[in-house]
Formats: sequence, structure tokens, C-alpha cells
Amino acid sequence: MQAPKIILIHNHPSGDATPSNADIEFTNELYEAAQMFQIQLLDHLIVGDLNYTSIFSQMLQ
Repeated sequence: MQAPKIILIHNHPSGDATPSNADIEFTNELYEAAQMFQIQLLDHLIVGDLNYTSIFSQMLQ
């Protein structure tokens, strides 16, 4: 049986794809909530004008 997985994506209208503190806090809260329902949060991407940022890859640095 395959476990459900999600990727969260949202944009920053300012064009700056840098995650805010609120973005990071929300990601952590969603990650914990998803685990309670056995859902794997694969990543949270933020889209800017011509670029994007992966919050998970930033957390691994």
C-alpha cells in the first residue's frame, strides 16, 4: 500500500522566494500534523518571479 504524500507550493507576490519566519513555522506545524495522519510532507516550495526556494533543502544546509 502506498502512503499519501503532499508537496506544498505557494507564491510570494513580491517576487522574493526567500522563506519568511512564518513560512518556516507553518511548514514545521504542517509537517507534524501530517505525520499524525500518516501523510508524508515531501517539501514546501516558494515561488518568486523567476525562481523558487525549497524550504526542506534550506533546512538541510
